[in-house]
Amino acid sequence: MNEMTNKKVLLTGGTAGIGRAIALQLVKEGYDVVIIGRSADKMEDVLSDNRHDNPRGTLEGILLDLTDEAAVEETLKAYFESHGCPDVLINNAALAYNSVLEEKEVTLDYLLKTNLWAYMYLAGKVGERMIEEGIEGDIIDIGSLSADTREKDSSAYVATKAGIQGFTESFRKEVNPHNIRVSLIEPGAVGSDMQPTSPEEERELQAKHEMLKAEDIADAVLFVLQQPRRSNIVELRIKPLRQFI
Repeated sequence: MNEMTNKKVLLTGGTAGIGRAIALQLVKEGYDVVIIGRSADKMEDVLSDNRHDNPRGTLEGILLDLTDEAAVEETLKAYFESHGCPDVLINNAALAYNSVLEEKEVTLDYLLKTNLWAYMYLAGKVGERMIEEGIEGDIIDIGSLSADTREKDSSAYVATKAGIQGFTESFRKEVNPHNIRVSLIEPGAVGSDMQPTSPEEERELQAKHEMLKAEDIADAVLFVLQQPRRSNIVELRIKPLRQFI
C-alpha cells in the first residue's frame, strides 16, 4: 500500500482515452476516483469495465459539460458536500482542434473553456479548498508536447496546451508553500479518441514504438503520485521512442 492509497481523486475527461486509462489504473491501485465526462454511453462503459476488474478502490461518474460554468460551479459544490475535498485533482479533459484557419463545429470559445478555462477554474477552487483544510494534495495537469513542438496546422490546439504549460508552472509556485504539489505531464503521440488514426493503425504505430498507449500516461500519473511528499515531479515529458519532433 503506497502513501496515496485510498485517497480521493477527482478526474476530468475520465471516460475515454488517457483519462479512462488513468481512472482504471488508479482504482486498481486503491484510489477512490470520481470521473467527469460528457457521454453517458462512455461513462457506463468505463464503469462497467471497472466492475469486472475487481478493483481495490471505488469509481463513480459525474456527467458534466465543462463549458457550462454554472453547472461546473454547482457540481463542484455538490462534490465538496458529498465527498469533501479531493486529495488529488487531475485535469485531463481536452478537445482536438487544428488551425484557427479551419472552421469547426466546435467553436473557439468551447475549445478554450474545455481545454484551458476548466483547468484553471478547478485548480483554483480545489487548491483553495486544500489550503483551507490543510490537505497536502496533488494537482496534475495533462498537457501536450504540442506546447513546444507547435506543429503547423494546429494553432488553436497548440495555444491551449501552451496556456496550460504556463498556468501550471505559475500556479505551482503559488501553492507549493502550502505543501500542495503541482505537476505537468506532457505526452507525445498517444493512441486515443483524439487521434485521426484507426485503432488498427495505432496498434501498428505502437508496435513500431512510434506511438504511446494511454496506459503509459496512466503509469506516469501513478509514478508522480507515489513520490515521497518531499518530492514534486514538476514536469514530465513522455515521447514514443521513435517520435523525433
